Amino acid sequence: MTLDPRVVGYRCAHMAKPTSVKPITNVDDPRYIKALAHPLRIRILALLEERDASPVQLAEHLDATLGTVAYHVRTLENLGLIEMVATHQRRGATEHVYAAREHPRVSDRAWSAASATAKQALMSAILSQAGEYAARSAAAGGFDRADAHATRTALRLDEKGWAALAKATQKWLGEVQRIEEQTKQRTASTATDTFDVGLVILLFEALPFFEARPGDGGDARRRERADARRVAGAGQNHHNSNRREHSLP
Repeated sequence: MTLDPRVVGYRCAHMAKPTSVKPITNVDDPRYIKALAHPLRIRILALLEERDASPVQLAEHLDATLGTVAYHVRTLENLGLIEMVATHQRRGATEHVYAAREHPRVSDRAWSAASATAKQALMSAILSQAGEYAARSAAAGGFDRADAHATRTALRLDEKGWAALAKATQKWLGEVQRIEEQTKQRTASTATDTFDVGLVILLFEALPFFEARPGDGGDARRRERADARRVAGAGQNHHNSNRREHSLP
């Protein structure tokens, strides 16, 4: 499992005192799950990953009152997912500016060991952000270019094919980062305009539409797959055990 939660944004010149809250580095951290338990907090995190902002600025982009936004901003700060990076005086009041901290980077091993609750919470947040991101961009003409792309590809693979596709995805992500870095270098000394581009890549074991059962949310299929894997794993272990025994002198 690969998650790339890079924080894209700027830091204000006037830096506030660093927060003493311990950063969240584990996807199973209860604070992370709590942070993702409210849809408004997910949206606030998405906004602060794009740029630093105050609760007033956030409220302008969210369908919520300033008081509600400020409450959730404080919650995210207390959970260690955002931090105050600057203060400004606005009409006799102090405006606090916040930025997203870098989220936990999840290795394959850590993702495999994470609890089902943590995985579901994190994926729900990611899919919620991705869906809103794509839908709003589409409404603003984001897919109007002739070479824009949107597909859903259903495949049938074995374990070896899955591994090859996962490796190809990693290679593609590396190429994407290389292209962005080349753009930065190319435009650093020129007046070339740059623009925001969205790229969402999902690689997952699919539940086909015809196999979805109303009302179970895919739980029945997950149980069936888990049972099948246990049986396959037991057979593989027995096979390996036999091979070891046969190789004994």
